[in-house]
This record gives sequence, C-alpha cells and structure tokens, in this order.
Amino acid sequence: MDRPDGTGTAATYHYRHLLQLLTVKIRQREGQSLEAIKKEVRTLTGDVLEKRVAGSLEPALIVRADLVALRADEPISWRRVEIADGIELHVREDSSAAEDDSLMAMREAVRAAIGRNGR
Repeated sequence: MDRPDGTGTAATYHYRHLLQLLTVKIRQREGQSLEAIKKEVRTLTGDVLEKRVAGSLEPALIVRADLVALRADEPISWRRVEIADGIELHVREDSSAAEDDSLMAMREAVRAAIGRNGR
C-alpha cells in the first residue's frame, strides 16, 4: 500500500489511501487474507480500486436510496461521531451501521487512514 507523505500528525493522506482502506475492508469481509489483499492492492491502479469499491458499495447504496426516497416526509435522525479535530462521521439512526460497535470500527478505520491515534 502507498505510504503517506510525512510522519505522525504531519502525515498527509490522499484519495488513493481511502480507496486502499475501503478495498482492504471489503476484501476482508469477503474472507481474503491480509497478505493476499496487500499483494492485490499493490498491483491495482487508482481507477481500478475506485471501480471495485464503487461496484461493491453500489447495491447497498441503491437499496438505501430507494428507502430514503420512500420516507422523504419522515424526519431523519443522525448519529454524530467525532473522528478528529474538524472531522465528523454522520450515520443515520435507522442504519445498521449506527450500532455502537460499527460506529467505533468506522471511527478507528478513518483515524488509521488519516494517521491519527486517539482523539
């Protein structure tokens, strides 16, 4: 995987890093080992990573978009999770991702992607 520019809190991450992180998480859910995922991610271009991530997420996003359209008149509640200074994650309350363990896993994954440990 690509390395960030700089080190520690001075590290700068780019769009490709986000795509790599999402690819790793998707492939882990599919049962792939980290070694196999590392080899695969190193050989893929940004365009290919983006297409794979989009393809994996598309079915869930389309279904949820249809449900949101059906409930357009209902008020929507959101859970707010602070990731780091100036960075927040917002997850709709009725999403399965709004469970505490899911929110904490997402928070830690994003923190890892941006090179921040702790709050």
